[in-house]
Amino acid sequence: MQPIKLRDLLKQPGIIRAPGAFDAWSARLVQMAGFPAVYMTGYGVSASILGAPDIGLISMTEMATVAKNMASAVQIPLIADGDTGYGGVLNVIRTVKEYERGGVAAIQIEDQVLPKRCGHMEGKELVSKKEMVSKVKAAVHARRSEDFIIIARCDARAVNGFDDAMERSLAYRDAGADVIFFEAPQSEDEMKRIAESIKAPLLANMVEAGKTPFLTSAELDNLGYKLVIYPASTLYAATKSMINVLQCLKDTDSTQEYRDKMVGFNDFFNLVGVEEMRSLEKSFR
Repeated sequence: MQPIKLRDLLKQPGIIRAPGAFDAWSARLVQMAGFPAVYMTGYGVSASILGAPDIGLISMTEMATVAKNMASAVQIPLIADGDTGYGGVLNVIRTVKEYERGGVAAIQIEDQVLPKRCGHMEGKELVSKKEMVSKVKAAVHARRSEDFIIIARCDARAVNGFDDAMERSLAYRDAGADVIFFEAPQSEDEMKRIAESIKAPLLANMVEAGKTPFLTSAELDNLGYKLVIYPASTLYAATKSMINVLQCLKDTDSTQEYRDKMVGFNDFFNLVGVEEMRSLEKSFR
């Protein structure tokens, strides 16, 4: 049985929930939890690979490598952050080709200047609407399969205001984007206006303590959104847990008191698939 394609999911009723992941293992855990798609967060990958914030420091080749590893680890569609496309239209073309070749189901490209900023950070700067339209067209041109989804992210709400962000989003849709990601609307009323005006599949970004109202997927579905990502949830949870176990080790000279908050040795072996790999190995002997 072939894994379901993201484009097919977009045609089905209901909203698609895609928790964030920052490496192949966290992507596998998203799949094991039963979600239909997973989101590769540049915010998390930058922290994981570089130990640095999401301020445009990570390169396209680093992101493409992580995306390939994540796509190889799961059978659900991987939606991958492509930042600004890492340059001009020719860079966008190369980025799309690398992501698609790596097994990614969808790429997200935003209208910030390079180096970019996390969508809920202050100090963002934008390229012109005309330049971003060119990038969207280049991305559509570069893909080899119509099943590869182009997501256009608009960061203009925090920079130029709601009306400019709406105008840009409509232009990106008309340029060929399959999904529109209107970043950081600041109220439910704004989200409702977005859904009423932009006749395209819409992506909502649910960041804990971010600028956008933190709604349930059912509430987003009722507003008219098709896809919701939770880019930082697994990253924040894993970080908190690691801080706590390290503090436990530092304070008590052991991790014994933290064991009930960990998976066990054998449990982890089962999760990561040791027996399946051993069985596969034996089948060739």
